[in-house]
Amino acid sequence: MRAHPRSLTSIGQWYADFTQIGEEQVSELLSCVTGMSEEVWIEAGDEALPGELVVPRGARTVVVFVHGSGSSRSSPRNRYVASAMHKAGLGTLLFDLLTSAEETHRANVFDISLLAGRLGQATEWLRAYLPHVAVCYFGASTGAAAALWAAAVPRADVAAVVSRGGRPDLAEARLAEVEAPTLLIVGGDDRQVLELNRAAQALLRCENRLAVVPGAGHLFEEPGALEAVSALAREWFTRHLPQGASRHWPEA
Repeated sequence: MRAHPRSLTSIGQWYADFTQIGEEQVSELLSCVTGMSEEVWIEAGDEALPGELVVPRGARTVVVFVHGSGSSRSSPRNRYVASAMHKAGLGTLLFDLLTSAEETHRANVFDISLLAGRLGQATEWLRAYLPHVAVCYFGASTGAAAALWAAAVPRADVAAVVSRGGRPDLAEARLAEVEAPTLLIVGGDDRQVLELNRAAQALLRCENRLAVVPGAGHLFEEPGALEAVSALAREWFTRHLPQGASRHWPEA
């Protein structure tokens, strides 16, 4: 039988050592798990874009998230998927593709060439900062078009691309040039976007797959929908690591 205290006046009295710890100790403990968790600034021409880089200890692959129109690096859906990537031993980079001033011009939000260029600059920054990591893209909505556009650039060297509720049709002119294995994830109830993805899939020449999440809408807000997205993305990324590479660097 479990023993239960007859009276519980404080949690601390049930610990041999209940000493309070400071912020530095907390950060040190977290770094043992995450390896690296930093607020970063990415140079993009004359602009500097804020981002968040998390690399679990030993990870050698980083998934760069590309948010859609009207969203940002704070997207709760992308953060949910990013958390699943961390648990799988993959790093993540979430960043804003536009400055606050640029976002006020609606045309910029749908300028796929501009967004893809920013993604390319972020990728260059990441490779300079962490030279030995493989890079993958996870794009949502219009961000998926930017991810595919950037992946189509010659010698882009992107390990894999995943699109969540994406608009790959906005990168139609570049789809045949994408070489990275590409997974298109669409909600079963997001019928218009599903048809756009089917048409886009027919233009891809790389290894590709269209995965439909039954009963899910465009934002994957239904119970279990985002979990399904995370599982599909995690499996796709881990299956398409660079040839001869394991998920982690050998531990010292």
